[in-house]
Amino acid sequence: MLVKLDLPPGMLQTGTMYQAIGRWYDGNLIRWQMDGEVWAVQPIGGWVSRLDDPLTGLCRAIWPWVDNSTVRWTAYGTHSKLYVATPSDSTADDITPSGFTTGRADASAGGGYGSGDYGADAYGTPRTDVDAVQPASVWTLDNFGQVLVGCMAEDGKVYSWDPTTTTSTLAAQVAGSPTGTAIVVTEERFLFVLGAGGDNRKVQWPDQETLTTWTPTATNQAGDQTLATAGRLMCGKRIRGGTLIWTDQDVHFATYIGQPFIYSFQRAGESCGIIGRGAAVAIDSRAYWMGNNRFFMFDGVTRPMLCDVADGVFNDFNTTQRSKVTAYHDPQYGEVWWLYPSGSSNECDRAVVYNYLGNFWVVHEDFARTVGAARGILTNPVMVASDGEVYDHEIGNAYGSDTPIVRSGPYELGEGDRIMRAKRLIADEKTSGDVQVSFKVRDWPNDTETTYGPYTIDNPTDIRFAARQARIVVQGVNPTSWRWGTPRVDVIAGSKRL
Repeated sequence: MLVKLDLPPGMLQTGTMYQAIGRWYDGNLIRWQMDGEVWAVQPIGGWVSRLDDPLTGLCRAIWPWVDNSTVRWTAYGTHSKLYVATPSDSTADDITPSGFTTGRADASAGGGYGSGDYGADAYGTPRTDVDAVQPASVWTLDNFGQVLVGCMAEDGKVYSWDPTTTTSTLAAQVAGSPTGTAIVVTEERFLFVLGAGGDNRKVQWPDQETLTTWTPTATNQAGDQTLATAGRLMCGKRIRGGTLIWTDQDVHFATYIGQPFIYSFQRAGESCGIIGRGAAVAIDSRAYWMGNNRFFMFDGVTRPMLCDVADGVFNDFNTTQRSKVTAYHDPQYGEVWWLYPSGSSNECDRAVVYNYLGNFWVVHEDFARTVGAARGILTNPVMVASDGEVYDHEIGNAYGSDTPIVRSGPYELGEGDRIMRAKRLIADEKTSGDVQVSFKVRDWPNDTETTYGPYTIDNPTDIRFAARQARIVVQGVNPTSWRWGTPRVDVIAGSKRL
């Protein structure tokens, strides 16, 4: 009989692998694209170098914007530099402000009892617990009209750069601005400085439509607000109708109300703090972010997201380097991407993706990028690797040494009490021969898997194996935008013994 392998889009990595029966389980460099009314597996687009020379430092913030002359700019913030470039530039221009304090490339654990070498210092001397983890440094960038604005917590100053000046002109501290840890520009064109004046709960802003009038008077709208929160301010994003502001413990919603208070700040959710300054994406009236051990969304109400791959992500995660998590939005495919470090890596080497069009999740087991920026102003998404190389993504089908691959969970006949004797595979490809297929089989959930294949696809393809459980593995072999749909396997139900 023919067994149809009709697996829904997305992956399932909660619980055990056996619980992913009838689902896709893991993979790399693939997505699901809707063809008509059905979803089909296909590879993501490849990448090509965007700039001739790598950036200096670890880049964790990208900000594209358009100036008043319709020139498209992209800003890159590394832990040690600030760059700008246009699409026609082969190198990025270094606009790092004079006197800028270089931040941390990596997070570092430290402080308190148990740190340092055994026997060091005098016995009984108390140690100050400075902080469990000193985070990696992340810029927050935005544009105030055509002017780029930015801040990095470890430096503390708020900077601006006007594209009407020459690219040899460095970014400069905003006159009169307080120190801060992050910035965001609101819909009403106020610049919010978060962590203003060294207060981790304070939001401060200058008068509307200005960057320099910071002293409140009866005739302007400059002001500040200290939020009632147990957390420390991390970042902000403007959405339709207001501005979301995250701490590491909760999220607040700022609404413009005019004089005398200018802004109203309401807590929009508790126990939903953000994991890092770059870990949120805003889309129209919605926002998505990664918290500690789960994902959240805001669409007028803050709610935790049901994530089918949460175990796979958070059970293999370098929590010391959590400040490196960054997110970006790819509107063409309805995807929100988070780049994060796995448990065995000190740097971002994996990605988890939420597809809000189909409400499913995808993981990429080998995706070494530190930050990304969406298409829109840009022709293609732009991403940066840990070596500073900048790439245009979703171009062609070249992936370096990697190959698009997807693996299913197990499938079986009945309750797995009978042996499957597989004879033929009837593939469902867009173009025959673009992929190769393997089967990983075993008799019981915790047995060692035996691999059969890879098989070069014909129609049908002869295969031979016998087992109680089998998983299918689909791997691209041609540099094309292949499709994989709903294959069928010709099997004979055997006895309960091999």
